[in-house]
Amino acid sequence: DARARARAVMDFNLEGLRVFFPYPQIYPEQLAMMTEFKRSLDARGHGAIEMPTGTGKTITVLSLCVSYQIAHPECGKLIYCTRTVPEMEKVLAECRTLERFIAARAGEDVAAMLALGLSSRKNMCVNPRVVDEGSRESVDGKCRRLTASWVREKRLEREARGASENENVEDGGEGNCCEFFEDFESAGEKAVLPPGVYTLHDLRAFGRTKKWCPYFLARNMISFANVVVYNYQYMLDPKVASLVSSSLEKECIVVFDEAHNIDNVCIEALSVNLRQQTLENAGRSITSLNTRIDRAKQTDERRLRQEYERLVNGLAQQGVLARGGGEDVLMNPIIPDDILREAVPGNIRRAEHFVAVLKRFVEYLKMRLRSTQVEQETPTAFLQHCAANAGIDGKTLKFCYDRLTSLLKTLEVVDMDEFNALSLVANFAALVGTYSNGFALILEPYDERYPNIPDPVLQLACLDASLAIKPVFERFQSVFITSGTLSPIDLYPKLLGFNPVSVRSLAMTLTRDCLCPMVITRGADQQAVSTKFDMRDDPNVIQNYGRILIGLAQTVPDGIVAFFVSYSYMENIVSKWHETGILREIMQHKLVFIETTDVVETSLALDNYRRACNCGRGAIFLSVARGKVAEGIDFDRHYGRAVVMYGVPYQYTLSRILRARLEYLRETFQIKESDFLAFDAVRQAAQCVGRVIRSKKDYGLMVFADKRYNSQDKRGKLPGWITTHLREEVLNLSTDMAMQVARTFMRSMSQPFSHDENTQSLLDQAMVDRLAVEGGWREALPALSRKLAPEITMHLS
Repeated sequence: DARARARAVMDFNLEGLRVFFPYPQIYPEQLAMMTEFKRSLDARGHGAIEMPTGTGKTITVLSLCVSYQIAHPECGKLIYCTRTVPEMEKVLAECRTLERFIAARAGEDVAAMLALGLSSRKNMCVNPRVVDEGSRESVDGKCRRLTASWVREKRLEREARGASENENVEDGGEGNCCEFFEDFESAGEKAVLPPGVYTLHDLRAFGRTKKWCPYFLARNMISFANVVVYNYQYMLDPKVASLVSSSLEKECIVVFDEAHNIDNVCIEALSVNLRQQTLENAGRSITSLNTRIDRAKQTDERRLRQEYERLVNGLAQQGVLARGGGEDVLMNPIIPDDILREAVPGNIRRAEHFVAVLKRFVEYLKMRLRSTQVEQETPTAFLQHCAANAGIDGKTLKFCYDRLTSLLKTLEVVDMDEFNALSLVANFAALVGTYSNGFALILEPYDERYPNIPDPVLQLACLDASLAIKPVFERFQSVFITSGTLSPIDLYPKLLGFNPVSVRSLAMTLTRDCLCPMVITRGADQQAVSTKFDMRDDPNVIQNYGRILIGLAQTVPDGIVAFFVSYSYMENIVSKWHETGILREIMQHKLVFIETTDVVETSLALDNYRRACNCGRGAIFLSVARGKVAEGIDFDRHYGRAVVMYGVPYQYTLSRILRARLEYLRETFQIKESDFLAFDAVRQAAQCVGRVIRSKKDYGLMVFADKRYNSQDKRGKLPGWITTHLREEVLNLSTDMAMQVARTFMRSMSQPFSHDENTQSLLDQAMVDRLAVEGGWREALPALSRKLAPEITMHLS
């Protein structure tokens, strides 16, 4: 059976590299993507590659990178970064398929690998007393209360003196421990994973079997793994990256999948918002810290004195910030290269002096929030004002986060929920004290939607996405960003500040036109349709938008998805449809479900939507661009036979943070404001309509319902695999013309068609071999035994 499976898949030569591909045929765009990846890896450079949706991007990347690791043992790990846990599980499932094929084709010694996923404690914990806590923060807090080194030391002391098991431990909550963590620690060097591919489910099952903590086991095994799959934040957010990714070698291959919004992820990682409630909570935390310091002076002043001596010589050099077990709660928010390697300023070395400085800073921030005017300033201006009014300089602020970390560790604090607000203030202080460029401070005394309700917020907004990702490009020799919607792809190297070896947008090869994009610019009454501010509330526009959905409900079988530019616009238009009877007419043909801001409600609506599609009733799902559904849910097969994009999903252009970023982009990168806004809006629209095609066997309509899509300025920014199908006959359509196109398309898709017989968009082993010979590549590198750590190799026997 294994031999038959091995024969039914592909093993071919790609420019001298033996590539293992676990399927019997390969798409031309997959081969093209592998070629781009290989050339970038050979050149030890970076890449930005756009590959059409539904063409097997994940297995393409895995096959090429794992094959490259096998041929080049000096190559480092593959770090595959995803946005969500389901995407992570999908990557690891494909990796398992690949591993089994390589084992059947080239032998167990070649296939031997360790691949694993890493997620939060909430997703990996197997201790029922901890995982039942509910929220991620609660699970983290309970875990720390059981695993922090001082809590465990106190438990051992109590056991040594014969104290009762139920005796309460100060600051530690329960006197008991986590048996999974204790057994993991007791196992020492023997606590390793055998070779294999481990999803989060597999890690939890392995942890239950061995009685080892899966979370700390996975973190420990990252150093030995060949493939690691985790969230963007583990690589981009300095607080998390310093904990998880600091030990990765330079030779690693880093891949950011679905990276069309990676600039926004980078900016969010270095931005902080402070509200009145945050500062009130921080004030209470400072009072609690003072109480703990006084108690420590009375019971164990030695700890505070030792900490002071370490701080005189510098935090990093003395190892005061080394962490283990549950102590990894506070990580530095500063990018590693920007952290000062020097002694902590004298005015915050003593614990009580540092807390006094924090108190002054919190009072200063409260004073700033009392302003009734909108204020915007640079970090330099903020520091000057802070020094003049609070007597705190930038260098002191720069060390706040690490100094707070040291103090909390010295005081043996494990219940961090109490200090979340204070750590946020310290985060703000460290960032504003470190960076003078690429940031803006914006104080808004109220929400513009409710000008009569005071709701002050002080925002430290990162404006430069390249700050967070720059260390990744500098540290690792090959970093790739890839997605189905990276157009215009030339803008990403500018935004992220890197020089890729390979920049390419791949076309989609199809044997039949299974996707049909169209642009509707007007209704049957010839009234233009658009969500432009001066048109969106026009009754004729709302009526025509309703008629589009009625026509599609009558024409398209199964599921239809409609995206709106915002929640408020969707609520308004659905309300008007209800008043005018349009909603009733739609529901004569299909059921209607709506996305809300509530995650549970939306999940329930999605589940019922799928059930309606499965039973043949048909359904329409109304959603919002930039929402959870637009980013993470696939409407493949009968769940999405048509998708409608109502309007152009621009960001809220009156946002002061957006305006500050646009000004920064214009001055620093010479990117025009209109160009960036159009680029950002169209990439969101492309992401929405791309939900409907998830494979070449799928088919669906893509309806752009706004007259602005008819202009080359907007249309030209869509991915090439969409624009190639935007021919003249599907542009500038009225509603009735569009319905005729939809009926013709659906009729053609209903005709019998065999995907197995098509040879235009699928290449088999013989075709790929012929291409290799024509390119002058007759022999591939031999498949070598994979380089595994000794700790892992011992399990192979």
